[in-house]
Amino acid sequence: MGMAAAEIEAMIKEALPDAEVTITDLAGDGDHYAAHVVSPAFKGMSRVAQHKAVYAALGGRMGGVLHALQLTTAVPN
Repeated sequence: MGMAAAEIEAMIKEALPDAEVTITDLAGDGDHYAAHVVSPAFKGMSRVAQHKAVYAALGGRMGGVLHALQLTTAVPN
């Protein structure tokens, strides 16, 4: 059983309230998503640190309920 895109978005926005989050279901199976997250909170963070912040927001669901997440992060212009 996978996760709903809305649930992923809500969890990310709970941890990063100022984030713009776009979730795309890549396979239509609720297990494979792409997430594009843009947040001022990422300013000064390495790309790895940005990704870790998003994964932390998902509370350990990666590799379990959420099988795959193609992640892109950015700081707003």
